[in-house]
Amino acid sequence: MQRQTHICNKEALPSVGSLVACLEKPLYNTHMEAKNTPRKKRTDRTHYIYMLEINGLRYVGTTAKTESTARKSVMARFNKHWYRAKTESKDWLLCHALRECEDRSEVEVKILAVVRGKKAGHTEEVRLRRELKPELNTDVRGD
Repeated sequence: MQRQTHICNKEALPSVGSLVACLEKPLYNTHMEAKNTPRKKRTDRTHYIYMLEINGLRYVGTTAKTESTARKSVMARFNKHWYRAKTESKDWLLCHALRECEDRSEVEVKILAVVRGKKAGHTEEVRLRRELKPELNTDVRGD
């Protein structure tokens, strides 16, 4: 950050008290110049645990609140699943099941839980995966 300085002509000063006006003064809003303000990543966001049901097979996942409503947030996450399944060649059970679908309406999307905090959200997802034993989950790190 740059500091603004005043250059004084010391011979033109009428008195000693005017020297204070010649001292270096910081800019008023120096933080406005910053391009990136470092911020701590939030860990208390609302998370949704959802279930996708495709031809009787289930997938349980979690997503953070990214939209104005729970339904919109979960549907945005489902749309990412759908896009990856249709455009990438992932060898995941969920992707294989989504590729068999002709339309998004063939997938039933349910919100199972609403949890405050990232850690609590992932803990609840693992608990629900253990309880429901969904057939399409391939990443079972917490199970």
